[in-house]
Amino acid sequence: MRAIRNRLRSHYARPRNEPHGAPLDELVLTILSQNTNDRNRDVAYARLRGRFRDWEEVSAAPAGEIEEAIRPGGISKVKSKRIKAILGAVAEAPGAPRGADSSPLSLDWLRDASRERAIGFLTSLPGVGRKTAACVLLFSYDLPEVPVDTHVYRVGSRLGLFRPRAPFDEAHDVMNALVDVGDAYEVHVNMLRHGRRLCTARRPLCEACPLRPVCPYGRSLVAERRQARVA
Repeated sequence: MRAIRNRLRSHYARPRNEPHGAPLDELVLTILSQNTNDRNRDVAYARLRGRFRDWEEVSAAPAGEIEEAIRPGGISKVKSKRIKAILGAVAEAPGAPRGADSSPLSLDWLRDASRERAIGFLTSLPGVGRKTAACVLLFSYDLPEVPVDTHVYRVGSRLGLFRPRAPFDEAHDVMNALVDVGDAYEVHVNMLRHGRRLCTARRPLCEACPLRPVCPYGRSLVAERRQARVA
């Protein structure tokens, strides 16, 4: 894993995390990112925050108003219901710690919670899986979680880090076991970049890949392409 990290670092540089300390914001933003691109996600989020004063107001609003606000993000009917359900669950969770301001819609307690408690609470929320939970903890507080999206999963699978057809929850466990604590953000970002730019789903650019020396998939594919050219 360190060899993979170093090769990606040499190719893409070393990104630095700037945790924002707003886990509920990150949670909603990640929900809005589902099945859309970053631009549409950001437009939807900006419209949502511009229309409502705070998350308490969003929680109290009819789902239709939330849906209209986030429409640019796509599948707004599904996402509006999910956001409303999540906010309700956060407010009503029995025994959930409150924030410093005693707000029922604060998740700032996650920063000091045990990993098991934080992951368990987040994944108990409606529609929240391991990737979303990892995003909340990593981007909010720089806690050592590696979100495994489709790009990270594809790159990791081709490198042989995961067993064939491993479920995403298992892939999260593997990445968190392999990656050094201080490297979670760097590994996530650079594997995501790599999946978007070189290790694409179709026609991966293995000949130009800095990971090819440590990638069985890449070495095999390059050999096949060479044999095809010769034939």
